[in-house]
Amino acid sequence: MGRYSGYIAMYATLASRDVDCCLIPESPFYLEGEGGLYEFINGRIRENGHSVIVVAEGAGQELVADSMQSMDKHDASGNRLLLDVGLWLSQKLKGYFITERKQVINLKYIDPTYMIRAIPSNASDNVYCYLLAQSAVHGAMAGYTGFTVGPVNGKHAYIPISRITETQNRVKTSDRMWARLLSSTNQPSFLRHEEIMGAKGKEESTKMLKESDALVEKISSPARQGNAFAEKKVDSSPQENGLNGRKAELSQAENGVALKKAQGSLK
Repeated sequence: MGRYSGYIAMYATLASRDVDCCLIPESPFYLEGEGGLYEFINGRIRENGHSVIVVAEGAGQELVADSMQSMDKHDASGNRLLLDVGLWLSQKLKGYFITERKQVINLKYIDPTYMIRAIPSNASDNVYCYLLAQSAVHGAMAGYTGFTVGPVNGKHAYIPISRITETQNRVKTSDRMWARLLSSTNQPSFLRHEEIMGAKGKEESTKMLKESDALVEKISSPARQGNAFAEKKVDSSPQENGLNGRKAELSQAENGVALKKAQGSLK
């Protein structure tokens, strides 16, 4: 859950008070470098011996798409199928601690799937759902269509579905509630995300340019050697022509001497 909004992850983190880091779609994050996720998790594990991360379903999709084959597919409802950021992040953290920190960690990945929706309802939930159902039936019997029911200013009202779907209710990272979460977890705000990702993109571009230049050099080297050989061969052809010309002059001179000898014998 949390495909495009991180409200569930944010409120679950505030309610738990045991979470070290909460990642949501509205707040992009980065892994490497100063202030990155790797550095923060490594520090928490050194201090407390463990670390708890809550990840919304839509968090970090741009990072997952860069390292995995991104498939732009949709489900039966038309929603874009997101890549599994939880499994990807688990593998990245394991790889970081093994290769960089030379440390083996015991990582447990828990995917709640429908556990959140399957929680038994309490008395308040039952009353709320009863009022919603009753209001919906009254609206349908009155002839209304294309509406939903919800509380507005403490009263249940009929709300057009088009008004609900025209905007998304997303977490505002400049709001006080997100500031409370940062204060609770002491996690980095990842405000340098654009700067870090821009520098990483420049490094990758420079690396790709160097690799392409090396490939061009490797391909063009045999061609240059072949051109040099052809030039040498062309340069040697005038010398060969000169030798052939001298041979022809010598043969003509020998023919002249033989002709004079023949004339002398006839006399």
